[in-house]
Amino acid sequence: MNLIFYNGKIITMEDKDAKEAFANAPEAVWIKDGIIAGTGKLDELEKLAGENAVKRDLRGKCLMPSFIDAHGHVVMNGQMASWADLSECRSFKDIADVLGQYIEENKFTCEDVVMGFGYDHNFLEEGRHPNKRVLDQVSKEIPIFILHISAHFACGNSLLLELAGINENTPALQGGVIGRIENSDEPDGYVEESAVGLLQQAIIPRIKFDFGAMMRNMQQIYAENGVTTVQDGATTENDIKMLAEMNRQGGLKLDIVSYPLMPAGAAVIMEKYAAYCGSYVNRLKIGGYKLVLDGSPQGRSAWMTEPYLGEDPGYCGYPWMEDGMVADYVKQAVAENKQILAHCNGDAASEQFLNAYEKAVNEKKSGKDLRPVMIHCQTVRNDQLERMAGLNMIASIFVGHVWYWGDIHVKNFGDERGNHISPVKDAIDRGVCVNFHQDTPVTKPDMLHSVWCAVNRVSRNGNIIGRDQAVSVYDALKAVTINSAYQYFEEDSKGSIMIGKRADLVILDQSPLEVEPMHIRNIRVLETIKDGETIFSRIQNM
Repeated sequence: MNLIFYNGKIITMEDKDAKEAFANAPEAVWIKDGIIAGTGKLDELEKLAGENAVKRDLRGKCLMPSFIDAHGHVVMNGQMASWADLSECRSFKDIADVLGQYIEENKFTCEDVVMGFGYDHNFLEEGRHPNKRVLDQVSKEIPIFILHISAHFACGNSLLLELAGINENTPALQGGVIGRIENSDEPDGYVEESAVGLLQQAIIPRIKFDFGAMMRNMQQIYAENGVTTVQDGATTENDIKMLAEMNRQGGLKLDIVSYPLMPAGAAVIMEKYAAYCGSYVNRLKIGGYKLVLDGSPQGRSAWMTEPYLGEDPGYCGYPWMEDGMVADYVKQAVAENKQILAHCNGDAASEQFLNAYEKAVNEKKSGKDLRPVMIHCQTVRNDQLERMAGLNMIASIFVGHVWYWGDIHVKNFGDERGNHISPVKDAIDRGVCVNFHQDTPVTKPDMLHSVWCAVNRVSRNGNIIGRDQAVSVYDALKAVTINSAYQYFEEDSKGSIMIGKRADLVILDQSPLEVEPMHIRNIRVLETIKDGETIFSRIQNM
């Protein structure tokens, strides 16, 4: 591959701000053997590349580094691509209708399991989660499992509860809730957080995977959105086994960084797949450990220091694990010199993680160079951001919350806390490295939508959620390119257009730095390039 791109709007992401980016934009980019071999004036690169170089006229389109997914679940995305899509359901009846049609189209029998994903109780007419009675109307002969859009809540029909062994005698769980019918101990089919695993374990023996289809499904949506490096957060042993096999077969066209879940056998995975730890084997590597410390703010299970507003005075959500257990896990990661990512939506969960990491660092007298990551950061406080900066802790912010659930957060937390969700500006101002993610499959891996959210801070209902937390377009682009590369210790090889870096690129129909800020989310990805090779394209004859 000997290729020169020219006649476009080139954003290298090597500059301090947009003004410098315009001033320093090169005329052309030369790629050779999957690596960026040169940037600068077209005639000079033509001489260096030689007569056999292929020239690509960008025709005024935008060329920039491809996007990097800082947190998501690529395996789950592949699995759920074949589930019933409940994302457009607006009532219990809609859910039942979609599931019924799904059963009919797929000719399910009592030997199968029906799985659905994407309902959101916040937008259902009933204003609450469905229960087993809703699902029993669909079928009592086939087990049914449906997962909330956040993946933190689920529901099963009566048969699935029976298969899972959940009954009136099932005890309460640490870090989870088993829903009960009012004034009784009878389970109603609804579960939260760690209790979701009880239903999931019951359906595993019945799940039938189409390995080839899953391989395609888990990667295609990322490539369509200009993403070339993705994450599998909370990897299980079955997940890493499957990813390693895909990798062996040459089926991975994206780089995948895996983070095994510590309470689910991460140490065993690290030992068994030691060759993948910290460095790529082809397109797969294990980046470190993952912890989940709380739940979902839009589902009111995120762990807060101050109560939610509403009908249950004093309710603050709840933790997944006790302080001592979290401290032990973090100490283990630091002792092994491994990066750790922690899911923290509520500020109490953020506090728990910060306390544990500070303690581990103080005991070992090292660990700040491991680039720990606080995932989501929805309600992290400014005093906590200052502590994060001191630990070189990265804030991986799910900034799409502003659009998807911003109005819900204001309702749940009030104006002051609700308008401080996804505090990107405050984090940057305090010297914290910030990147963005979409938590796919919770939302699509649409990086330009995340950039749009960070710049405009507009909710679904058209409200401005925390105007003071809006950032520049350039800073938002850094969050989906070079800052995400930094999280993976790959800033020397990815995240910007620079000589010697991998030719991971995206072509957009317009430059995000030149369109009206409200138009950013309408920019289209035209082509995605991984190591100099096109892996997705809408372009003809360019």
